[in-house]
Amino acid sequence: MHMAASPDKVGATGGAGNSSSIAETLAEFARRRKSFWIMASLAILFAVWEIAGRIPISFAFPTFFETVTAFAEMVSDGTLVRAYAITFQPLLLGITASAVLGIGLGIVMGLSDKAEWLLAPVFIVFQAAPMAALVPLVTFVYGIGLVAKTLAVIMLALPVIVLNSYKAIRHVNPSLVDMCRSFQGTRVQQICKIIIPDAAPVLFAGLRLGIAAGFIGVILAELLITPTGIGDLITYHRSIANYAHMYAAVASIIAVSTLTLTALQYVELRFLRPEKRRK
Repeated sequence: MHMAASPDKVGATGGAGNSSSIAETLAEFARRRKSFWIMASLAILFAVWEIAGRIPISFAFPTFFETVTAFAEMVSDGTLVRAYAITFQPLLLGITASAVLGIGLGIVMGLSDKAEWLLAPVFIVFQAAPMAALVPLVTFVYGIGLVAKTLAVIMLALPVIVLNSYKAIRHVNPSLVDMCRSFQGTRVQQICKIIIPDAAPVLFAGLRLGIAAGFIGVILAELLITPTGIGDLITYHRSIANYAHMYAAVASIIAVSTLTLTALQYVELRFLRPEKRRK
């Protein structure tokens, strides 16, 4: 004798099945889409920021909406654009000089033990030194102009690029070098066709870290040497207690540096590390 299932049980079973399928679909979507987690984390951050500003946790802490409004005002009146035009001058000069010198010195240190013994301790000390305390000393020698700010960027970016480039050359696959030697390859061919191409991904990663340090250097220079560019916006709005605009300036430099590094990481994965991109 067959008993028919009640409609309520069938409906409950069907509802549970639909809920399970929806949950599985969302989980699969989240696994495949890293952007989903990025957007979710940003949404949580902005929500917490808005709530903290509305409590408020401090009279000097604006809400997220107030900060966005202040950012839009500075963009619309051209204040932010003019500030970045000033900030990018020492940043681009310092990063360019650090990239050329840093990669060159790192390659020399990686290829020569004598160069390593001579230069590695210097850059290790510079990387470990408190640069916020050393940056003001530059003003005693070079004043408060563009040269001093460019040197501040170099002081932070150069050691990072040099040491990463040096490690990249030292960790080249030795079997590739042996293969080149077995085919009677010259030393120049080993360097140009084996060592540098094999070290290129790590060299680029070191350059990306150096650019991140360069952003720190240029903001330190504008805050500690003389207020100009984004540093001027931060100090000015802090002095008049216009905290929404101050936080908007701080958030803008964080956003610009993050977008720059993300773009460089995309270039690295797209052209230098395709195997990681496929994963």
